[in-house]
Amino acid sequence: MDEEQVAAAALQRALLNRALVSNDAGRLLLRFHASVMDRYREQGATLIRTRTVGRVSKPGRWSLDVGIAAGGTEVQVPFDDLLERLPEAERPHWVEHLVVEPSSLNFLRMRLAGAACIDDGEAEPWT
Repeated sequence: MDEEQVAAAALQRALLNRALVSNDAGRLLLRFHASVMDRYREQGATLIRTRTVGRVSKPGRWSLDVGIAAGGTEVQVPFDDLLERLPEAERPHWVEHLVVEPSSLNFLRMRLAGAACIDDGEAEPWT
């Protein structure tokens, strides 16, 4: 990791710690492919940016600030901003551009279905 990535990782940990201490998960950042902005560019929305931050807006209606990461290929938005600043009709578009993290398929199924257990074999030691 370079110096900037180390600093960003430290700040991400600080944001998570702050969210845990304040019991406020809305502060946590979600990652989206930067192509999420293509729709707004095509619609003539206002898009402004520096190298690391930006804003998409439909003047007089709504605006959303984003962080720009991963060499411009991703944007980051706090969960609360998606709820409070992004119109409900726009949310499915953002969901489609979510950067998907490596995950346990069975754990995701368990969380979505509300099941307490997924039988995927015998219990094993955690080594």
